Amino acid sequence: MWLLSIYAMPKPLMKLLGKCNLQFCVLLSSIVHELNCYMEIIIRYGLFVYLLLTFILTFAWPSYRVWRVTGHSPITFSNKDTAHDFVGSIFKILLLLQLIMVGIYTFTMSIVPYLLPFWFLDFSSFKIIGIIILLTSLIWILIAQIQMANAWRIGIDTKNDLSLVQSGLFSLTRNPIFIGMLSILFGFFLLLPNALSLLIFTSGYICMQVQVRLEEEYLHSQDQDGTYRSYFLKTPRWF
Repeated sequence: MWLLSIYAMPKPLMKLLGKCNLQFCVLLSSIVHELNCYMEIIIRYGLFVYLLLTFILTFAWPSYRVWRVTGHSPITFSNKDTAHDFVGSIFKILLLLQLIMVGIYTFTMSIVPYLLPFWFLDFSSFKIIGIIILLTSLIWILIAQIQMANAWRIGIDTKNDLSLVQSGLFSLTRNPIFIGMLSILFGFFLLLPNALSLLIFTSGYICMQVQVRLEEEYLHSQDQDGTYRSYFLKTPRWF
């Protein structure tokens, strides 16, 4: 019946409705275009600020805090020819590549095509999801580091006796900080989908898988009273 009522409308009224619909579509298209432009600006400059802020909050400040309280550096990677230190070297390279990639998007957009962008993943919805992942992952990591307190380390500390943290986020997973780090890499991939961001994400995933197994092996070897074994059995490696 509603179709008949439309056809029964006077022609001037139908033309007016058609013109209004056209104007609405143009307005909506303009709004979407403006939002995309603002999002591009946020991504272009915001990611660089985010990367620097993440470095300060999750690495520089915690490292200084632990050193100030314990007198020991939380950074345990060295230049020895071991699997542990090799993984540490890869982590440093990935961090440098991440900084270079974000710097290219921020300051030299003309080089972006050489990163082989994945245009078929360039959607506003993916970018929004990526922003949410980056923000929640940073908060997640900060909470985990606060819960670790002075036991927080980068790598395996074989020189100091550290307490095993089993509460908070560590009651849900044995590696909440690695989960946060991997989520950040995935968030960057959603925001900047290209061959380099995919390489950083996959390489980071592999390195983290190796690192957690090295840490598990060491903790098992130091477990004299079965505390770690009990924690290992009841708490998943990831989720």
